[in-house]
Formats: sequence, structure tokens, C-alpha cells
Amino acid sequence: MMMDASTYIPKLEDALTARERITSYIHRTPVHTSRMLNKLTGAQLFFKCENFQKAGAFKARGALNAVLGLSEQQARNGVATHSSGNHGTCLTYAAGRRGIPCTVVMPRTAPQAKKDAVKGYGGRVIECEPSTSSRESVFAEVVAETGAEFVHPYNDHRVIAGQATCSAELIEQVDGLDAVVAPIGGGGMISGTCLTLSNLAPHIKVYAAEPEQADDAYRSFKAGYIIADDAPVTIADGLKVPLKPLTWYFVSNYVTDVETVSEQEIIDAMKLMWKYMKVIIEPSSAVPLAAIMKNPRIFAGKRVGVIVTGGNVDIDKLPWARGDNP
Repeated sequence: MMMDASTYIPKLEDALTARERITSYIHRTPVHTSRMLNKLTGAQLFFKCENFQKAGAFKARGALNAVLGLSEQQARNGVATHSSGNHGTCLTYAAGRRGIPCTVVMPRTAPQAKKDAVKGYGGRVIECEPSTSSRESVFAEVVAETGAEFVHPYNDHRVIAGQATCSAELIEQVDGLDAVVAPIGGGGMISGTCLTLSNLAPHIKVYAAEPEQADDAYRSFKAGYIIADDAPVTIADGLKVPLKPLTWYFVSNYVTDVETVSEQEIIDAMKLMWKYMKVIIEPSSAVPLAAIMKNPRIFAGKRVGVIVTGGNVDIDKLPWARGDNP
């Protein structure tokens, strides 16, 4: 009997199966540290660098698990999704490993580097307006046209199980963590992190970090139900999408708290990581460090894992070089 991808709640066994399925297709990404960032935050930070992952983002994990697990019947018309960039890129990469086509609906305002990445992996890009409603309506037309298997960017048990493999690696690489901080948009990485840690290391607290200008997860967490914004505006383009029922399950049951940061705090944290860690990260990846720096009462003196979610940034349009900084 086939499980509904958007309603089945993944279990630890699903994450373990995902790890076996995708291990030969992904990097076991490194964990980096920075004495200067430890000094600035008062915490011991361990950065899980998914910016070095295949296709430049953690989402390769979930996309590969979903695509490689498809039956021949499910895969016959290829796969499709809607994405601001990283999931689309990673799904196209995964589809290429399976030898099937991939169509991605992307906001017209998505970074050109991310559109080019999808095309570079052989995917088809169809643009929509930068809102959740436009994204979903255009996508419905694509599915009707192609009959492709929908792999949701995060409200999909196969994707969440794949993302869970990241924190499974992290707790093998670093002993004695007190907390893990990851960015939150739709909640795929946070859900995967909760899935792993609630089963394998329940003493580790999970914090979600979010832009103030796209703070629907924060407001949802405080209200106790999903509050969705249609078209938030933030430089953290990977975090503009709302929670969905599957990710809300994990957020509402396992996340310790959601911390928000300003646009300028995101830019400042991004610059610090480029300066002291010498790594290319995108704005969404800087949100956790910004949250840690803003909340020393929570993190000072702790051993903290930080999920660096991706490095697919348009280097010709760096946020601190733009004229529209906050």
C-alpha cells in the first residue's frame, strides 16, 4: 500500500533507510569551527557545512531519497516541484542520477544563479510570481501537463527522512552537543533534525532561526497553529515559504523555540562567516549564526551545532554590495 507523501509522519527507520539509500550519492559534509566566532558568541560552535553538499545545499539529501525511492511507475513521467532555488536544483540533480526529467516552478525573483543551476543539471524552469499562491497555481498547471511525480520541497515524508541524515552525521562527528540551530522556512531541515535528535539524542535542544520579515514560523509557534504569509520579503530567499502540516507536526512537538533576526543581522552574520570561516554561504545559512549572536543568554557557554544549509549565492549580487540594504 502506497503512503501519502504529505501525511505520513516519517519514523527513525525511514531516516535510517534514507541514509543507506543516498550515502553513495552525497558528501559526508565536514564540520568546521572558528575560534573568532566562538569568541564573539561565547559559545562553542560546530558548523555542519552543507554548502559543500552535492548541488550546494542540504536539500540534495531529501531530493535523492525521494527520487531514488520512486517505483518505476511513479518515475515514468519524471518529477516536478516548486522551489525558490535549492530544492529545485537538488531535485534536478537527483533526477539526473535516476535518468528522468525534472520541471521546476520558480519565482521570477529567484536568484539567477539558482535558475542557472537548475538548467545546468538539465532541468526545465517555469517562472511564476513571487508568492505562494502563484507558485502553487502555476505548479498545478505543470502537473496537469506532464503527469510528473510531485516532490514537495518539505511537506513530504521522503524529503524529511532524507534531511534527517544531516543531523545523524553531525552527532557522530561532534560529541556533547547541547543544542542544534537551523534556519526555518517551510521546515524540512528542522523536521529532519527533530526526527533524528528526538530518537537518537533527545537531550539536545533544537532551535529554529528565522528572518523577522518572514516570521510566520515564529508566529505559528507562539499561536499554536499554522499562520502562513503569502509573499514575505527577505534577503534569505530560501526561507520565504510557510510551514505545512507535516513540518508543523515536528515544529510544534520537538522545537524548543524559534528565534528571529533582522535583515541587517543576517547580513552581518553572513559577512562574519565569509570573513572568518572563508566559506561561501547564502543569506539563509547565516540566519542561525545571527540568532546565536542575538541570544547569548541562550547559547553562551554551550556546545552548539549550526546547520549551514547552502552556498548557492549570486556572487554578483551580494547583499552588502546592494543599494537596497535595510
